[in-house]
Amino acid sequence: MKKAIFATMLLAAVPLAAVASDDDAKPEAMIGLAGLLSKSNRETLPGLTLSAGQPIAQRPMTLKSGRYYTLKIEADGSQELALEGAGFFRAIWLNEIVVEGIEIRPLGVDSIEFDEAGEAEISFIAIKPGSYQLKIPGSTGETQQVKITIE
Repeated sequence: MKKAIFATMLLAAVPLAAVASDDDAKPEAMIGLAGLLSKSNRETLPGLTLSAGQPIAQRPMTLKSGRYYTLKIEADGSQELALEGAGFFRAIWLNEIVVEGIEIRPLGVDSIEFDEAGEAEISFIAIKPGSYQLKIPGSTGETQQVKITIE
């Protein structure tokens, strides 16, 4: 009886081994043991600039759901400015915000405000597909916002 059970288990494992070796050739299988946080799944986005009367970004951003991104936001100190985007921040898994070497791991964010010159770096995984924006609160101009699409 033990031999029959062992033989059945061995036969059941053979197809699984074949499937595993086929998956190794696919690009999405190259993510590795770290999964979504793996180095091969990371991308650095073009930075955003907060400056009085200047555009925040050069063009809209298109992100892929499940991909890990790093976004640098730089303020030149010309004015006290913030970026708000509650919808966007709820559509991502926020890993950390780094400000002057201090790593902050928040549960959620609605906005980031700069009272003076400085920079913050946000790392996150895009999750929920849709169209979002980060914008300067109270502004209506197209250049005072960046449109972000998660596919």
